[in-house]
Amino acid sequence: MVPVLPGLFLGCGEEAAAGVVTALLSVDSEPPAVGEGGPGAALHVPLLDAPQSDLLSHLDTCAAFIGRAREGDGAVLVRCHAGVSRSVAVVTAYLMKANNLPFEEAYALVQAAQPEAKMNEGFEWQLKLYEQMGCEVDVTSVLYKQYRLQKVTEKYPELQYLPQDVFAADPNTVRETPVHETLYKCRKCRRLLFQGSSILTHPEGKGPAAFAHKRLSDPASFQRRGQSACTSYFVEPVQWMEPALLGVLEGQLLCPKCSSKLGSFHWHGEQCSCGHWVTPAFQIHKSRVDEVKGLPAGGLRPGR
Repeated sequence: MVPVLPGLFLGCGEEAAAGVVTALLSVDSEPPAVGEGGPGAALHVPLLDAPQSDLLSHLDTCAAFIGRAREGDGAVLVRCHAGVSRSVAVVTAYLMKANNLPFEEAYALVQAAQPEAKMNEGFEWQLKLYEQMGCEVDVTSVLYKQYRLQKVTEKYPELQYLPQDVFAADPNTVRETPVHETLYKCRKCRRLLFQGSSILTHPEGKGPAAFAHKRLSDPASFQRRGQSACTSYFVEPVQWMEPALLGVLEGQLLCPKCSSKLGSFHWHGEQCSCGHWVTPAFQIHKSRVDEVKGLPAGGLRPGR
């Protein structure tokens, strides 16, 4: 059992939460023994030590538990099977959140206390994402939505089933939309398709340089035509897309009302016109939709 901070210990599955420890946080595939850690002072996060495991979604809960356990004269043991990956990732995330530390600095502090500490690369990526989100899991952020979609692809590779919380609400079925919200309609039939909050922004790519494999004969001309800018919106899946997405990796996105082609999707990613690679990709061409402002409360119902 290795001390990291006053009241915060790091350990492995063979070490019991005893002595000065008043709480136990177990991050393992197997739960701790009944009653271990004291009554009402135990938290178990069922998780495999695998890069694809979703640790990120648990980090705020774990940090809050550790904080409560350390109040007063309390002390908490954060434990996993080997004490080098899952528990290390949780303690690192706690240091980032509680002490406002960047990932690299927090990880270095944990490794100084436990030289064998080595979280897997998937957890490293998730903690860096946690840092980008301000050490708070915001399910409405673009970063989290993109992360969630990638996890769905990993968990359901055959895509025969998709959890409903992956899909944004169909704005055509929403009675009232906030005035500040931007909506997007099919240019042909005017059917509402998605909200501005569903757009997943990305850094601008390298333009023509990103398309070197296509052997562009005149990159300067490509730049003059403005084709290095994004000509499509990349969005989170919307409820009306579900029938098209199930069971296939890629395909067209058609307007659910008039069937005109809006764009395409590919779970393994597509390249934006700016050169940036987006994974997974649900791409709506800007030329196929029109932008409108949300209707105030008591206004006309969307889609009319």
